[in-house]
Amino acid sequence: MANPPRRKSSLISHGVASQNRKARFNYAIKETLEAGIVLRGPEVKSLRAGRATLTEAWAGERNGELYLFNCYIPEYQGGVLSRFEPRAPRKLLVKAKQRDQLLGAISRDGMSLVPLDIHFNSRGIAKVELGLGAGKNKADKRHAVAERDWQRDKARLMRDRG
Repeated sequence: MANPPRRKSSLISHGVASQNRKARFNYAIKETLEAGIVLRGPEVKSLRAGRATLTEAWAGERNGELYLFNCYIPEYQGGVLSRFEPRAPRKLLVKAKQRDQLLGAISRDGMSLVPLDIHFNSRGIAKVELGLGAGKNKADKRHAVAERDWQRDKARLMRDRG
């Protein structure tokens, strides 16, 4: 007899758990890098459920280390007894040389370190993609919107034309 079909799990085994879609609109990203993140068990389970929010998150220095601030990971509702603070600062894991370069760019060049997404790699380990960029002004944002609209209209025209 054949095996019954498996139900798809709502948990994310590997792929994007949370994405900051406004980051590339608000910042001109010059460089990206992947960093590990220190999490506890229930935080990982909540991330796998895809419930994290990065819209107001930012990365910076605390005591010479790199931390992710204001990232919202809600408490896991699966009956876990251990509780955690949803907006607690979470330590980011990067090599010392990379950390020093990033902290130097932030302090010297006036750049910002913005989390672009949280994802799980092929081994199932949570990673944060960080972007080093400068904030855009209103004119740059208007130009980006106009360019996006023109690309959409151009695609529509080409599709209708045949």
